[in-house]
Amino acid sequence: MARTDGVCRYWNVSECEGNRHCPPRCPRFVDREGVPWVVRPATGEDRDALVAMYDDFAPGQVAQGLPPRTRSRIDEWVGDLLSEGCNFVAAGADGIAGHALYTPTDDAEPEFAVFVHQAYQDRGIGTEVSKHVLATAAAADRDALTLVVRPENRTARHLYDKLGFETVERHTFEHRGCRTETLTLRQSLTPEAVIDYQRPPVARDRPEDRPIR
Repeated sequence: MARTDGVCRYWNVSECEGNRHCPPRCPRFVDREGVPWVVRPATGEDRDALVAMYDDFAPGQVAQGLPPRTRSRIDEWVGDLLSEGCNFVAAGADGIAGHALYTPTDDAEPEFAVFVHQAYQDRGIGTEVSKHVLATAAAADRDALTLVVRPENRTARHLYDKLGFETVERHTFEHRGCRTETLTLRQSLTPEAVIDYQRPPVARDRPEDRPIR
């Protein structure tokens, strides 16, 4: 149902068949708590909101030094991501709660990253915004997306496994007397790998659609 202000208030998209004007994935999304969100490409106008979101990240949410811990460094980092990457945000009534991207945009296998503010985690937002990035990267003819994660980061690895990422390399190095291991993961963007992400809602098997492996 559309209101006279032109803003769509209808969030039950389960019967939507889509059309040729649709983006690679439907932007309307309802999280596990029944809250509606729009997942859309980020613009320069989102910079301040993204900086504020990252500045409010709890220390325990930092992974491999990201996001940076000072506001000035966060602002510089977000600016680089917006200028060099393909960025999506999950925006709702309370503002931006999630951010996912691949960068650089001209690389055949760019690096993938996803972040969700701690107040909105475990609601499916990270999964949904990530699927938008994967669907869009495939539509842009990227070959694959890659990322680096530590083995002990089980929450992140669970998400990456669900998205179809596979381990392709293990790295071990010493830092200040401590032995550290990282994993390089890769998700090929073949049509078979992302087809479920690009289908209209009516054609999906379930709201939490999963990739064909």
